[in-house]
Amino acid sequence: MKFFGNRTRKMVVTGLGLFVGVLHFGHPTFAATDLKIGTVDMQKALQSVDAGKKAKAQLEKDFNAKKKELQGEEAAIKKMTEEFKKQSLVMSDEARAKKQGELQERIMKFQEQTARSQAEIQQKERDLTQPIISKLKTIIADAAKKHEYGVVLEKNESSVLYSQDKDDLTAEVISTYDSHGDKHHNDNKQTKSADLGG
Repeated sequence: MKFFGNRTRKMVVTGLGLFVGVLHFGHPTFAATDLKIGTVDMQKALQSVDAGKKAKAQLEKDFNAKKKELQGEEAAIKKMTEEFKKQSLVMSDEARAKKQGELQERIMKFQEQTARSQAEIQQKERDLTQPIISKLKTIIADAAKKHEYGVVLEKNESSVLYSQDKDDLTAEVISTYDSHGDKHHNDNKQTKSADLGG
């Protein structure tokens, strides 16, 4: 099972964004020297914050439950297949065709059940991770403004070949999330309640 797939944007841009160069009175000026670029390991942040750990534990619990159910059905089908092979020699053509049809139908239902279980796990992963990612993006934007970063890149993207440790905001983002994540959540709930009340 692949937990927490690629659900992060490649780039989080704050302020006015990235300016490669500007023209001033007819003369080209390269502005990149004034641009601070930070990085965040979103995969690490997602799996390190307390909410992410809880989400992962819940997802693994659901996954293992479905896996156990599927393994039980798979074993039953295997047993049914072996019994059919043994009995088919003494079966009439009509009985053999009927049994074979039942077996094929059960295999098809098992395949449908497997696909449905995979889709349900993927949807559950999206439901669990999306709120966390949304909060992480807000915290990243706040950290970027605080440290005057014009651009924050996803550290694990192949486009980032090198970055200095001092520009890695991952640890700060994780710490801030765990310190204020519940506050952000409660503030959102209070805002929604106020809107409904109004």
